[in-house]
Amino acid sequence: MSAEFTLSAGGYTAVITARAAALRVLQFEGRDLVVPFAAGEPIPDYRGIIAAPWPNRIADGHYTFNGVGQQLPVNEPERQTSLHGLAFPLDWTMKEHDAGSLTLTCVVGPAAGYPFVLELSVRYVVDDAGLHSTVTARNTGHLAAPYGVCPHPYLVAGSAPLDEWVLDFPADSFLEVTPDRLLPVAVAAVDGHAYDFRSARAIGSTEIDHAFTGIAFDGGLARLSLRDPAGTGVGMSWDESCPWLQIHTADKPAPIPGRLGLAVEPMTCPPDAFNSGTNLIRLEPGASHAARWSIYAL
Repeated sequence: MSAEFTLSAGGYTAVITARAAALRVLQFEGRDLVVPFAAGEPIPDYRGIIAAPWPNRIADGHYTFNGVGQQLPVNEPERQTSLHGLAFPLDWTMKEHDAGSLTLTCVVGPAAGYPFVLELSVRYVVDDAGLHSTVTARNTGHLAAPYGVCPHPYLVAGSAPLDEWVLDFPADSFLEVTPDRLLPVAVAAVDGHAYDFRSARAIGSTEIDHAFTGIAFDGGLARLSLRDPAGTGVGMSWDESCPWLQIHTADKPAPIPGRLGLAVEPMTCPPDAFNSGTNLIRLEPGASHAARWSIYAL
C-alpha cells in the first residue's frame, strides 16, 4: 500500500498519498470538501492527482517538439488519447513533513514519447485559510521540454445533489470540443450559453467537461465558489500561472454513480497544448516553473 500523510490546522484535515501525490481526503471540521477515496485502493477517476507534465488530453498521443515527432502511450483507448501526464502512476518521495505541511517529489522521464527529464515537487500546506498547493517543475535534463500541469480535485459543496449546487467562476470563454474525443475545436464566448457561470447560479442538469479561459484575476488570483442550498460550500483560488480551468460534472453512464463532485482543474494550458502550442510552457535546461492553488471551506 502506498504511504500517505496527514496534515491538520485550523479545523482542516488533509490526507495525501505518495501515489500520484494525490489529495485523498480534505475536510473542514469533519465535512468533506473533496470526493474522497478509500485508503489503499486504486485512485478512481484521477481524484486528487497532480497531472503533469501535461494536463488533460493529447490527441493520439502524438506531438512534435523541437522538430522531433514523439509518440506517447495511449492510456485513454476509448478516445485514443494520452491523458493526464506521466506522474500519476508514480510513488512520490517525501522530502519534508510536519503537522501542517508536506513536500513530495518525483522524477518524470525520460520515457517513451517524453525524452526529457523533469524533477517535480509539490508542497502542501494547511492553515486557517485552507489547503495550499504549489507544484514546481525543474528541467534537470539536457533538452528543452514541453510542460503543463493541473490538479484534479472533485469539489463537494454539501449534502444536496450536484444539480442543486450554486456555481460561480469568472471565465468569459470556453473551449468547444468534439463530442466523441473531447478534443479542441474553437474558443467560444460564454455569453448566452449554459456554461456562463460569471454570476452565481445552480448547475442544474447541465453536463460540463470543458476548459474555460478569459479568466478574471483579482489581485493576481482567480476564485471559484461552489455552494450547497443548506449554506455550506467550498472555494478554490489559483494564480495567473493557470489561465485555463477545466470543469467536469463527473457524469457517468448508469448504473455507475455519477455527479458525485465537481472536478475543478486550474490548468497552465488547454487540452492538446502539446500540439496547438497554446500556453505551452517551454522549460529550458535548468529552468523552473511554479503553479499555485488553494481549496477552502465556505
